[in-house]
Amino acid sequence: MKNMQNKHVLIYGDAFVDYIANDSSNTQFTKFLGGATVNVAAGISRLGAPASFITVTGEDETSEFVRTELAGEGVDLTYAKIIPEKRVSGVYVHLTTDNDRIFYKYVDETPNVQVEYCTLEQSAFQNASLFHFCSGTLFHPVAFNTTKEIVATLKETGTFLSFDANIRPLRWENEEKCRNTIISFFTDVNLLKLTEEELFFLTRTDTLEAGIEKLQYYSIPTILITMGEEGAYIVMNEQIIHIPVVKVDPVDTTGAGDAFMAGILRQIHLYGAPTTINVWKEYVSFGNKLGAICATKFGALSAMPRIEELS
Repeated sequence: MKNMQNKHVLIYGDAFVDYIANDSSNTQFTKFLGGATVNVAAGISRLGAPASFITVTGEDETSEFVRTELAGEGVDLTYAKIIPEKRVSGVYVHLTTDNDRIFYKYVDETPNVQVEYCTLEQSAFQNASLFHFCSGTLFHPVAFNTTKEIVATLKETGTFLSFDANIRPLRWENEEKCRNTIISFFTDVNLLKLTEEELFFLTRTDTLEAGIEKLQYYSIPTILITMGEEGAYIVMNEQIIHIPVVKVDPVDTTGAGDAFMAGILRQIHLYGAPTTINVWKEYVSFGNKLGAICATKFGALSAMPRIEELS
């Protein structure tokens, strides 16, 4: 285990309130704290590793709910910002008859209130064992620039950079802007995580092999492609390795990919970034197990596995 005393996994993104359908009729909803980066931060904390979350909330009741829930999960908010006029975004999640999630509608009253890089303390970066981000905030110019600045700062110090595409089309004005913005980070990151659908979207292909071949242009050190109940693929040094997952009876797949990612980042924080495909196999198997556990529960953040569930 690496000496990670006083280090944290640094994460940047939006907090959301998820309104998740109770069943496939999509007529009644239960409220949860959510958002991909929130889920990952809480997931890491539940697995016994320190997570520090950069985000922005306001001074209203919903924002207070978000901060209280995150603090209750053990997520460090030292570098989070409070801007009074900010309103936390909401997302309505519908369920199919197969218990797959559909992001149906976003509600964002204050999209222009974002974290500015110049307001961030440098200690956030100095104490980061790695940095993780998603595309959820990249549609906004300020958030895009903040992300670019953080990535540039940490790239100079050799900090491990992790990017989960986590595409939510409803947040973007068009597909081309979404695609080009996400691709603009490919040459910077050490790890790229995609779903199969995101691979096809970003590469304009329709087979796994063709999509992976197109990604070779960017020389991304490691790519993880998640396939739901079919497990995941590791792409490293022109090797493509499939890692299966133990089958479960899913009740709600919302958050399963975030649980997977939390497991991967936890392992990197504690044991370091893999330098061989065999170590990546161990990490991905661990992530697969977490994703499967998450899929057996309702909700997203509430379904993130705890370390004691793995014994």
